[in-house]
Amino acid sequence: MFSLVVGMMLAMNVGPIAPDAPAHEPQMAANGSMVALTFGAANAIYFSASHDSGATFSAPVKVAGGAIVPLTRHRGPRIALSKGAIVISAVVGRTPAEGAHAHGLPSDGDLMVWRSVDAGKSWSKGMTINDVPGAPTEGLHSLASDGKGGLFAAWLDKRGGKGTSLYGSRSSDGGLTWSKNVSIYQSPDGTICQCCHPSVAIDSGGRILVMWRNVLAGSRDMYLARSRDGVNFSKAEKLGTGTWQLNACPMDGGGVVVTQNRVITAWRREHEIFLATPGEKEVGVAEGVDVSIAAAANGVYAIWSTPTGVRALQPGNKEPIALAPKGAFPNIVTLRNGSALAAWEDDGKIQIQPVP
Repeated sequence: MFSLVVGMMLAMNVGPIAPDAPAHEPQMAANGSMVALTFGAANAIYFSASHDSGATFSAPVKVAGGAIVPLTRHRGPRIALSKGAIVISAVVGRTPAEGAHAHGLPSDGDLMVWRSVDAGKSWSKGMTINDVPGAPTEGLHSLASDGKGGLFAAWLDKRGGKGTSLYGSRSSDGGLTWSKNVSIYQSPDGTICQCCHPSVAIDSGGRILVMWRNVLAGSRDMYLARSRDGVNFSKAEKLGTGTWQLNACPMDGGGVVVTQNRVITAWRREHEIFLATPGEKEVGVAEGVDVSIAAAANGVYAIWSTPTGVRALQPGNKEPIALAPKGAFPNIVTLRNGSALAAWEDDGKIQIQPVP
């Protein structure tokens, strides 16, 4: 069961950019009254900003583009607010993959980052993070900020041609420069899940948390690793006590946040959304896919999609609320007043709506 939120929910739309350029894969970051939004359309990345906690958003500004910008199944851009800068990341390629790839991926995609130091009015030339050309061609990655100039990016990596592994890189200067790539995890079975996006968070002490879907003994479960320096990562830790035996990729990752010094993850197994703290049994929330999570002072917000619309879970509540009768690939951030803001795809536009 779920309850329906009406009346106070005032939604707004961003996009589409053009009739033949529907908007996809919204991602947000927030700091104070500013909410930064990025999304993709056609073969370009766009940015829009709100300076009134999501009540209004600026006209989208084109950040960058390329011959091929993957924008399906969580492959879109990511955004982070660093000290004095807005940083956006995305995979961009030039040459189509051989054959008719179902998601239109490039054969030579690289993970690029762009910076703005004037609140998103102008953007720097793109910089490549991966130090092996074409390694992140799958287009699936995550980006996190500590809010003080530290950033960490993690991505699915195909270097070596022997399966998919997990790599990362750290910046300590707000995205100006990036470290040598580091191997976060390589599965003893030869590959991690080939098309489920990883998730990254940085806690108040600077510890980096990376979550991904693994492939071990026929199971595709979620795992977590930690690092204090962005170079050396802990042994991978399985999340939850159940398992998902699956000889396919569900194309669904999840999210990880830290609230009240507690790590909380959200992810999907079969048709159900779970919340889990490392070392503890997972808690089922509801049926759904494509979950996103955000930390609040009193707990977490979670948002996901279902065949009958977008649903959300508020801190302290056990029953989800319905936000919209349709929508896909939702994202959520918390605001300084303790509420949250949600965004999702809807018929070529990005719909944005507050969550009380």
